[in-house]
Amino acid sequence: MIHHLGDQNSLLHSFIAEIRDEQIQVDPLRFRRNLERVGEIFAYEISKELAYADKEVKTPLGTAEVQMLTDEIVLGTILRAGLPIHQGLLNYFDRAENAFISAYRVYEKDGTFNIRFEHISGPRIDDKVVILSDPMLATGASAVLAYEALLGKGKPKHVHLACIIASKEGIENVRRKLPIHKTSIWVGAIDDELTSKAYIVPGLGDAGDLAFGSKSDD
Repeated sequence: MIHHLGDQNSLLHSFIAEIRDEQIQVDPLRFRRNLERVGEIFAYEISKELAYADKEVKTPLGTAEVQMLTDEIVLGTILRAGLPIHQGLLNYFDRAENAFISAYRVYEKDGTFNIRFEHISGPRIDDKVVILSDPMLATGASAVLAYEALLGKGKPKHVHLACIIASKEGIENVRRKLPIHKTSIWVGAIDDELTSKAYIVPGLGDAGDLAFGSKSDD
């Protein structure tokens, strides 16, 4: 199932507008904070799809019946660009376990690239709900690789993939390769095009560089 949060008017549009705006992007602190705030919105919306059970809570004046989350949550992200949105999710799912996946693009001389997986650090995910975050869903290759890496930690109850900006091609690729009934895709905006180097247009540029500074290939 695809949840396109950008289909409804909300403050999410303001945060994504600032994330895209090249004049505001020059402030890395603001850029990271906006990614984090979008992560918080994703957390709230995803929480509506999870399992709950009744619990009685004693107050100074009596007893209240409340709904408490029963799903065990694992928050996973792809380093390094996913860290701010991961923090936003963690602000709300503050008791969640966490998984971190190291993967990156390796470009060939002809401009094509492959996604190289290095390492995953995280808990067992058997029968747990995994929320996998990455700011951009371009070709979908990183998301699929991250999902496959997570399966080495067990069989999840469900996987929610949270991406701020996605391409149509990336969404279709994920839909083809991830199990339909066990996966949900959450996006803030969907763009039409990819460049020859698989950057989303209009997109926002390189989220990792904008959040943490440029990187050297040396």
